[in-house]
Amino acid sequence: MTDQGPFANWPHLDKPHLPERPEARRDLLILPGSDTSSQETSKMASNNTLEHFLGGSPLGTFVRLFFISLVVGALLMWLELRPIDIFRGVQAFFDRIYQLGFGAVKELVSYVLAGAVFVVPAWLILRLVNMTGSKR
Repeated sequence: MTDQGPFANWPHLDKPHLPERPEARRDLLILPGSDTSSQETSKMASNNTLEHFLGGSPLGTFVRLFFISLVVGALLMWLELRPIDIFRGVQAFFDRIYQLGFGAVKELVSYVLAGAVFVVPAWLILRLVNMTGSKR
């Protein structure tokens, strides 16, 4: 193996391959006539898939989302922004776009440019801060 090729520096190639333990792969084991085993296996697999999708346990995710929603909701109420007002604003935005026809493109571009005036410098500053912070 004198020629290691372009993938020689990949970390997973440096590690020796260890054989899997049989108990680690129980999800693939289905015994004939064993209905409960396949049901438990599918439950475990679906639970792992759900936890992977949610980023943790369903209860923990629910609690985090509850408290974040509480804080954001309190902030919005303090700013006197009600959910129905936000929905009406979005609806009015799309109604104006529809009524403008081809003029909608011009208004859409003006919205994007107005947002970009704030978003692009903030993004650039955050990128620069992250680059200098990672060199430490």
